[in-house]
Amino acid sequence: MVERIAVEVVYAEAGRQWVLPVELPAGATVMQAIEASGLLAEVPGLEVDPARLGVFSRKAAPDRVLEAGDRVEIYRPLTLDPKEARRRRAQGG
Repeated sequence: MVERIAVEVVYAEAGRQWVLPVELPAGATVMQAIEASGLLAEVPGLEVDPARLGVFSRKAAPDRVLEAGDRVEIYRPLTLDPKEARRRRAQGG
């Protein structure tokens, strides 16, 4: 019998978030979890950037092997550079 692990795949937009539980065979990768979650079909236009993936808030490669209980996170690009945001707050206040 093939050992299976349970993980979560999470993604958030400004007005909505997805937390999808996925069961995979042991040895599955970050990208396999994303594909198995069905998120790509559920969020039209979502493009997964391999440089914007993480596991528990730590950057992770698409081929990283997952462990039971891991949370795979898909990050959106920043809409405003953090330095620019600080500059705007400083000028306004």
